[in-house]
Amino acid sequence: MAEAILNSLTMNRGRFKAYSAGSHPAGQVSPLAIKQLRSAGLQTDGLRSKDWNEFANFGAPVMDFVFTVCDDAAKEACPVWPGQPMTAHWGQPDPAAVEGTDEQKRRAFLQAFGALRNRISIFVSLPLDKLDRLAIKKKLDEIGKS
Repeated sequence: MAEAILNSLTMNRGRFKAYSAGSHPAGQVSPLAIKQLRSAGLQTDGLRSKDWNEFANFGAPVMDFVFTVCDDAAKEACPVWPGQPMTAHWGQPDPAAVEGTDEQKRRAFLQAFGALRNRISIFVSLPLDKLDRLAIKKKLDEIGKS
C-alpha cells in the first residue's frame, strides 16, 4: 500500500518513485490491499509482490530512502542497500496477518492504510532540499513515532 500511496502523492512531480518489497513476499498483493487502494481512488496497475533482495542487487534502482513498515521487519536483518540510503522504521502491524471476520480484516487494512498515508503525507511535505542528512534522519524517526 505504501508504494501506491507515495507514488500517488508525488505523481507528476517526479520527486519520488516508490517501490514496495518484503522479506517474505506472499507471491501476490493481498486482494484486501487492492480493494483498500481502489476504494481510496489509487492506481493498482503494476503492483506485485516483490522480495526486497530484488532491490539489493546490482542494477536495481538506487534508493534514497528505505522505510520498513512491518512490525516484524524491525527484528530482521535488512539487506545492504546500494547507495547507502537513509533508513527509518515506521512499524505498522501487518494487516494481512489479522485473523477474524471479513469486517475485522477490512478494518485492519483501513487502519494500516490510514497510518501509512499520514506518515507518507508528512514525509513528502518535508523541505528535504533545505535539511541536512542528520535533520532529515531525525524527522524520519519522528514520523515513525507518530
